[in-house]
Amino acid sequence: MAISFEVTARCPETGARVGKLHTPHGSISTPVFMPVGTQATVKTMAPEELKKLGAEIILSNTYHLYLRPGDDLIAEAGGLHAFMNWDRAILTDSGGFQIFSLDAFRKITEEGVTFRSHIDGSEHFISPEKAIEIQTNLGADIIMAFDECIPYPCTYEYARESTLRTTRWAERCLTAHHSQKQALFGIVQGGMYRDLRELSARDLVALDFPGYAVGGLSVGEPKALMYEVLDYTVPLLPADKPRYLMGVGTPDCILESVARGIDMFDCVLPTRIARNGTVFTRRGRLVVRNAEYARDFRPLDPECSCYTCRNYSRAYIRHLIKANEILGLRLTTIHNLAFLLNLMAEIREHIVRGSFAAFKAEYLGGIINE
Repeated sequence: MAISFEVTARCPETGARVGKLHTPHGSISTPVFMPVGTQATVKTMAPEELKKLGAEIILSNTYHLYLRPGDDLIAEAGGLHAFMNWDRAILTDSGGFQIFSLDAFRKITEEGVTFRSHIDGSEHFISPEKAIEIQTNLGADIIMAFDECIPYPCTYEYARESTLRTTRWAERCLTAHHSQKQALFGIVQGGMYRDLRELSARDLVALDFPGYAVGGLSVGEPKALMYEVLDYTVPLLPADKPRYLMGVGTPDCILESVARGIDMFDCVLPTRIARNGTVFTRRGRLVVRNAEYARDFRPLDPECSCYTCRNYSRAYIRHLIKANEILGLRLTTIHNLAFLLNLMAEIREHIVRGSFAAFKAEYLGGIINE
């Protein structure tokens, strides 16, 4: 087996759990947030800095790396780990989300998806087999089955057709997957329809993947609806395998999803909003580029002990961002990643102590700006 997973602690009042995910490039404490390195780099961050923040696994994007610089080039370099100088675990998505986001520039058939590159307009075709080939070349520890991320909203008929096709594609991915060094996860789809989610989960569990993702959420639906889908989907997934909620990365959604039994998260949000001058704090989001912080010499978050908060003020960081200085973006990115990684460590600690439910309630009750 390329990976193994063990649950080491559970919250008696919720579905939250602590575990260890063992991979060829190290063990990962769960619940875990995975910083996103879309193009083989977490924007503005060096690998050594990510390690200092406590990152044990990062995510890279199959679609983008296939188009540039090319999975064959990365394979020639020795795989993503060698190419980007990262010796800890890597997960690659299948590229499905990005391809299906192109909308007018792609065509779906049973065989796969034809699409045009957002870079130069060139035409490409990715099938389930091609997605596995690309990810094999990239060499990540965990790879994802090729699926369609169903848009929100959509009709029942479209969601059903797409869900059934995603299951057929998952079977083809399993057939094409031969690497003993990579674990292939299945992705549960079904839109916002309970019977389709249950159908997708049952069919994929029958295929016996070593891990399962819940896809097609955080695509514009209300948060309450996302939590409802998780409520009836997560219990259908094997308790002895990791559960990954794709594309979710805000503190409130992480806490609610951990309480429902999710083990893994990823999202571009922490680094994206950092580049726009927005940071996480214990009280909610703070837009440090706003004029009200021009003479505010407090740290971004007085309760945070990250490098940024120990050394720099809101006023200074605002100045850097307004002056288009790269250091400003680095400092906000360091803070946001440190904030989420530290939150995950707190979550794990409270689950082990048996105080997670109280911690979750207190934390969510303190958010005033989200």
